Amino acid sequence: MRKVIRLIDQLVAGTLMLAMALILLTVVWQVISRYIMQDPASVTEELSRFLLICIGLLGAAFAYRQKVHLGFNLVVKKQSEHVRKYILTLVELLVIIFCAATLLFGGSQLVSLTLELEQISAALGIRMGYVYVVLPLSGILLICYGLINIHNLWLADEEGAL
Repeated sequence: MRKVIRLIDQLVAGTLMLAMALILLTVVWQVISRYIMQDPASVTEELSRFLLICIGLLGAAFAYRQKVHLGFNLVVKKQSEHVRKYILTLVELLVIIFCAATLLFGGSQLVSLTLELEQISAALGIRMGYVYVVLPLSGILLICYGLINIHNLWLADEEGAL
């Protein structure tokens, strides 16, 4: 199980690095084509927007896995170890419920609707449903990472952290 989780972590990290490199190249090309060549490329703005959506959502899941997301831990740190586990478990469950409702369910509905309506992006000409697939995907990642966090919180001492 650890190998699968490690593979998923590496895949998400690699995807984020690729997306960051692509958005950098896209924006640089936009600047060059607009200001140097005086003929702005039509697809660069839309492509950079879609890449930014992917980076934002997958980056949130990656940050959550690495535990570098924003959090207010002042109250939690003042509690005993026993109470802290329950508070952190409640927080993880709330994150899981939120991600299941908004990203997984709502994102799946959005993907389904835009694919059904055959909504096409203006410049790139791709189906918008394919762009929105990152919503349920990041929801699945966040839910899995929340479950891993709960596992690590309660069972890491006995079995080791995932």
